[in-house]
Amino acid sequence: MRTPHRVAVIAAPPVSMFNLAIPEMLLAKVEVDGRPGYETVICAPDPGPVATTGGLDIHVPHGLDTLEAAGTVVVTGTGCRENPDRRVVEALRRAAADGKRLASICTGAFVLAAAGLLDGRSATTYWQYTRELADRYPAVDLRQEVLFVDEGDILTSSGYAAGIDLCLHLIRTDYGAAVANEVARQALVAPVRPGGQTQFTHTPLPPERGVACADTRGWAMRRLDRPLTLTDLARHAGVSVRTLTRRFHAESGMSPLQWLLHQRVERARELLETTELPMDQVARACGLGTADSLRAHMVRRTGLTPSAYRAAFSRLATATRPRSSSGS
Repeated sequence: MRTPHRVAVIAAPPVSMFNLAIPEMLLAKVEVDGRPGYETVICAPDPGPVATTGGLDIHVPHGLDTLEAAGTVVVTGTGCRENPDRRVVEALRRAAADGKRLASICTGAFVLAAAGLLDGRSATTYWQYTRELADRYPAVDLRQEVLFVDEGDILTSSGYAAGIDLCLHLIRTDYGAAVANEVARQALVAPVRPGGQTQFTHTPLPPERGVACADTRGWAMRRLDRPLTLTDLARHAGVSVRTLTRRFHAESGMSPLQWLLHQRVERARELLETTELPMDQVARACGLGTADSLRAHMVRRTGLTPSAYRAAFSRLATATRPRSSSGS
């Protein structure tokens, strides 16, 4: 019987309560074949009351020995960026040596950097602290413009909601796009957004900042397999093309057609991961028209051809489970 993939979340004091809640909130929603996909355990260097950045204490019952049975270790944002707890630093070094996947949310990157685990690697953190991270750890290849960075065995995210994007990306990596997008739907957050990882470098989709065009976005999402024009979108919204474009940009950070193309490519990625449809059928199903058009957009967005992307990320060829570890 498949056991859940164990994730140890380190509450490095003083810990951000928002950051700490993200992994449990999202990972607990993953179910595969009716069974939990993850077991999330929160730990701290000193079990018991742990200080938060908001001035409150939270109770953490587990110590850092929890990391031994984990397949993934997440260190959340901390208010202690200059001298993180040496016990946490050493525990992360041991976890890395054991081949565990490591991730940080927000200023948790400072703890990974203090452990020397980001030297020579691309990484990111909350934008307000990027200069501080660069000055303190010049060996880190800092990427300021992205939501998160995936280096394979080590992942880092920027601040606040980008931790949600990182966790959805972990779910997608482990269980595929369909599972990740279902979790996003249940949590009432945006679907999986690309983070700018090395193999998929591009401008990430900004968070939505309004609801005036929400119905039209939902309407378009249900019709990605059909030709859609600016006029079609404006007619559904009941406004002029000019007004639609202005509202769409204000809410999504991009034009209606840029947003539509992003959603078409995301649908193509999901179909490549979860079906065996021929490339021309994938192209038609997501509204990209032809296999040649699908190939051009996939290469531009991911750096991979559709066939190469399917070979790397298909969930049909292997059992639906994350990487093997002592906790999975």
